[in-house]
Amino acid sequence: MTGTDPAPVRILLCDDHAVVRAGLLALLGSTPGIEVVGEAGSGEEAVALAARHAPDVVLMDLQLGAGMDGVEATRRITADSGGAVHVLVLTTYDTDADVTRAIEAGATGYLLKAERPDELFAAVRAAAEGRTALSRP
Repeated sequence: MTGTDPAPVRILLCDDHAVVRAGLLALLGSTPGIEVVGEAGSGEEAVALAARHAPDVVLMDLQLGAGMDGVEATRRITADSGGAVHVLVLTTYDTDADVTRAIEAGATGYLLKAERPDELFAAVRAAAEGRTALSRP
């Protein structure tokens, strides 16, 4: 990195599926300008790791198995960080109700897992800047 290169976007991954996290880690970890600072398998773990690592962006799944769901984790992360940590929902659920709940909880954006990697990278960078990123219907 030279003196003119921007700092990398620091990301925390939250998905209850280990294989999905591993795939995202491999994809994002090899992308210039992006640094994965942690992985969480539950909402509770995501809240704790976000407080510890202060990432720029949390990639958050909505359905996280037993315990805190992604909407509540989003609400807590954005509240605890005073809005400094941006949450980008990355999920398979695309109902209007899911999108509305996530945005009302403080999510900066909402992306479907079916998107192409370049769309994910663009959404991560947009979310890091506080800009809204949404999957196209």
